[in-house]
Amino acid sequence: MNIKKDEKVVVVGAGLMGTGIAHAFASSGYSTLLVDTSAEALAKAKASIEKILSDGVKLGKVAEDQAQRSLANLLTCSDLDEAASGANVLVETVSEQLAVKKAVVTQAEPLLAADAIIATNTSALSVTEIAASLAHPQRVIGMHFFNPVHKMKLVELVLGLATDVETVARTRTLCDAIGKTSIVVNESPGLTTSRMSALLGNEAMWMLQEGTATAEDIDTALRLGFNHPMGPLELGDLTGWDTRLSVLRYLHQTLGDKFRPCPLIIKMVAAGRLGRKSGHGVYRYEEGARVPNSGLRASAL
Repeated sequence: MNIKKDEKVVVVGAGLMGTGIAHAFASSGYSTLLVDTSAEALAKAKASIEKILSDGVKLGKVAEDQAQRSLANLLTCSDLDEAASGANVLVETVSEQLAVKKAVVTQAEPLLAADAIIATNTSALSVTEIAASLAHPQRVIGMHFFNPVHKMKLVELVLGLATDVETVARTRTLCDAIGKTSIVVNESPGLTTSRMSALLGNEAMWMLQEGTATAEDIDTALRLGFNHPMGPLELGDLTGWDTRLSVLRYLHQTLGDKFRPCPLIIKMVAAGRLGRKSGHGVYRYEEGARVPNSGLRASAL
């Protein structure tokens, strides 16, 4: 059974990822409810989606009437019970805390449509554990989107122990419908992308700490030598070094010493130098834009 565009999609969590996911569904024609207990977060998310659509119109990538239809497809709500009632797809994208994610899906499950897909946007936590307390764990699947969602095409579909083939097939169809390419991953620490990205970013920080090259040259090497859209240090600043450190510590615990966090990352997080969101990470930022400093070394952080 495929998901029809006249069916209801609920996205729980109006942070950066939830905002992008809600935009993806609403702009693809789905009736979309974005849920958060914070009115401020909901207002910020709606403004961000309006800006993405407005920028798309200005660049000629989105027709004005299409942008207006996308906005009409999007509603915000602070009441999960009200939002989940009869919904056909639930995507939770709340904080990366197992207890919080389990609480959301446990509350929502009895209110959803009988065959609803229950998706969790996690990059590290166990889909099996999130699903374990539910009556229908076979309908739970990981949908790991990438930031920024409106530009990144990949979605990792993560199989928990109980996830059934019908749920996988329906979720892949759903990804196709919102213009995303999906890959299927058996549940494992770090999945594919988080595991590789964490290792690459950690190694780049070891190189910076050891003085192998400047930050800019390390990033340039990956951009031009391997055709990456951005270097690993730029990406760490975008993701947030606190998030990167949390993932590395989890991978170190589960997969071994090759994921031991570089001490420079630990120092930066302790100093509050988290990246773009704090205005200072490996690079400095002013009004969201990076301040040029081509000779940046670890000693200058």
